[in-house]
Amino acid sequence: MTVLVFLASLLGAMAIGMPIAFALLVCAMALMLFMGNLDAQILAQKLIDGADSYPLMAIPFFLIAGELMNAGGLSRRIVNAAMSLVGHLRGGLGYVVIATGVALASLSGSAIADTATLAVMLAPMMRKAGYRMDRSAGLMAATGIIAPIIPPSVGFILLGVTANLSITRLFIAGIFPGLLLGVALTIAWWWLCRSDRHQTLPKATWPERWAAIKAAGWAMVLPVIIVGGLKFGVFTPTEAGVVAAAYAFLVSVVVYRELTPAWLYVSLLSAAKMTAVIMILVAASMVSAWLITVANVPQQVVGLLSGIIEYPTLLMFVLLIVLLLVGTALDFTPSILILVPVLMPVIKIAGIDPIYFGVIFIIAAAVGMITPPVGAVLNTVCGVTKIRMEDAVRGVMPFLIAEVAVLILLVLFPALVTVPASWLH
Repeated sequence: MTVLVFLASLLGAMAIGMPIAFALLVCAMALMLFMGNLDAQILAQKLIDGADSYPLMAIPFFLIAGELMNAGGLSRRIVNAAMSLVGHLRGGLGYVVIATGVALASLSGSAIADTATLAVMLAPMMRKAGYRMDRSAGLMAATGIIAPIIPPSVGFILLGVTANLSITRLFIAGIFPGLLLGVALTIAWWWLCRSDRHQTLPKATWPERWAAIKAAGWAMVLPVIIVGGLKFGVFTPTEAGVVAAAYAFLVSVVVYRELTPAWLYVSLLSAAKMTAVIMILVAASMVSAWLITVANVPQQVVGLLSGIIEYPTLLMFVLLIVLLLVGTALDFTPSILILVPVLMPVIKIAGIDPIYFGVIFIIAAAVGMITPPVGAVLNTVCGVTKIRMEDAVRGVMPFLIAEVAVLILLVLFPALVTVPASWLH
């Protein structure tokens, strides 16, 4: 009955158009009423406690770093480097999208920001070269969702705080699966473009390539600093966010000299707005997460799944299907904040590595950003490229299939996540 109250109150509040953060508070109040101990003072205290977390301080700094990289010219130089290396190939601009997207993912961690950057910079070039825009937009969207998987990742920070897991271990465990998604997209794009005749870019000379790589070198040093610093214990994930923001600011101002005071203000304001949205969601989710625990909702879910809990692979497939279905209706951040407190106890009872499940969860939630009807990343790419949603959905389908295939592969072979993570940790 408690599970029914939880779902009915949450889905009912969302159905009438209530913002997710307030829907979570309504859900919390419904659970308190059902248990007969509604107390506004406890709700307020738990709301404050939910945002009072040291690891969450990493979020605004990583968001600031991403904004400064776009405003300071780092992103554009990464695009130029990728174009010099693979732009002359058949379907070359698609490979540029993938290479740039993977590189940007290691800098910002925001799927929407990375997708917008790819679309703004490369969509006009792909249109001019005769590429199908539905397919091109689909590739940009599918590439953009790699951002929350390769560190630094806001998604892993939220999951680590919500599930009380090591954010450093989550960061490191996400590296290989993120690269694997890039490989899957490359294969899918090659298959689709194997017989196309697009206009290609002139082949760059080696001196031109070296110049482009050298110009992008300052940007590509940052992932090495972050991963290396985390691996060797030089700084925590929160301190890594500060390092990333400071590095992006210094490179943009001192090295590239493209960050003006006006753009600095715009970047800080954009990061502040995104931080505010995330933090109110986190605070509200911590209230409902506390009540979910008090009401024994995870134990009831364990009871519902008792028939398959002894079969980890089957359980993971069932949960993967659930996550993909939920992703069609629920956005990335709410999916983490609502489902992780319910599912993580089930995972621990089943004997599944929580870090491994965290990686699968984040990938599945990210895939939800390119599935209709919500599809925040699809909406972003449609807004920038000016194509219809139905065209974007048709264009993204081959790449969506490729990414789901990677998810299935990771479920069948958990070592693809755990072994590389153990090498890097």
